[in-house]
Amino acid sequence: MVGENVTATLGRETTTLDGRPGHSLATSVQRAGRSVALVGLVLPLLLIGALKFTQFEVEALKPLIGGTPWLAWMYPVFGEAGASYLLGAVEIATALLLIAAPWSPRAAMAGGALGALTFLVTVSTMLVLPIWEPSLGGFPALGPAGQFLIKDVALLGISLVVLGEGLARLPGRSA
Repeated sequence: MVGENVTATLGRETTTLDGRPGHSLATSVQRAGRSVALVGLVLPLLLIGALKFTQFEVEALKPLIGGTPWLAWMYPVFGEAGASYLLGAVEIATALLLIAAPWSPRAAMAGGALGALTFLVTVSTMLVLPIWEPSLGGFPALGPAGQFLIKDVALLGISLVVLGEGLARLPGRSA
């Protein structure tokens, strides 16, 4: 109908039926969601990564690293503080790459891959750590370790999305 502000979606961009450029509500919500997801991925990496350089976090990691067979090797190789510092450096580097991801497909790929690896490792610790609260009957009641680690499933997913979007944006690649 003439005069009504009706939009037709053309890929991600939209135009009104009279040909004027516009944005659909769905596009705006998706853009906002992507931005919030990226910030939600970067902030924990930066903040918790920075904590890895404190004695508080060195102590907090002991049961997580020491209780996970595929991570325990880090203590004899790097020491308790060295392992924590290494993890902190990787987390901060990952966050910096993810900050650049909207402008650089290569940063998106590297940050997404490092984030995915980081969160795959942390999610995998749930297989061997006591994550269920026994006083509440165990599964599905999460204990303190489970409450801390369960969010990493979502962060793993966001990392994979960033990696995939970076791959799709490489020159010569089709989406």
